[in-house]
Amino acid sequence: MTCISDAESSFDFNVLRAFIFNGTVKMKIETENKIKKTVIFIIAVVLLLMLPVSCINIQSVDDYYSLPTQDITLENKTVSLSISCKTVFDNWDLLDENLKEGDYIPKDGVVLPLTEVVLQEGDTVFDVLSRVVREKRIQMEYEGADNNSYGTAYIEGINYLYEFSCGHLSGWMYRVNGDFPNVGCSNYILKDGDVIEWVYTCDLGKDVGGEFKEQ
Repeated sequence: MTCISDAESSFDFNVLRAFIFNGTVKMKIETENKIKKTVIFIIAVVLLLMLPVSCINIQSVDDYYSLPTQDITLENKTVSLSISCKTVFDNWDLLDENLKEGDYIPKDGVVLPLTEVVLQEGDTVFDVLSRVVREKRIQMEYEGADNNSYGTAYIEGINYLYEFSCGHLSGWMYRVNGDFPNVGCSNYILKDGDVIEWVYTCDLGKDVGGEFKEQ
């Protein structure tokens, strides 16, 4: 029979305890490292997701409309812009019923009286209209040049008065210095002193002094 001394038994027990302790410590360290790596990964993902959001300029409605206005000086080049829908009154029976009440149709038919604005280099009729309606808080909806066959922006509605809102021949047209250009509004480059009029027609241009021409 083999006899194990107290010293040998104590030694074996201590070795076993040290082995278990070291293994536990190792497992704890590995677990902590995994947790750290997971946390770092999550933080990195969150930062990546936040990056596009941080680049977006989020504006309130008031901020959107509060454009900085340029004071007109003697050195500035300027143009004038007006918006009118007076033809609607002669075709009231054709007008969309939803537009007959409220402030959609001004009593005098003038959405915007003749307004002088600063002309910026390369401005088109569309550029000026967009800037002014935004500043004056006038609703406007348009179809971009990339979304139609004309290669130019198309004004669908102003002040909630849309194409076909007053009959199947109705819609918005513009003229510059009294003439209706045969070019889209985002392709017409303005010059100093130009007078732009946006007018609503109920008869394909005949009731405003011009007829619509296919481009």
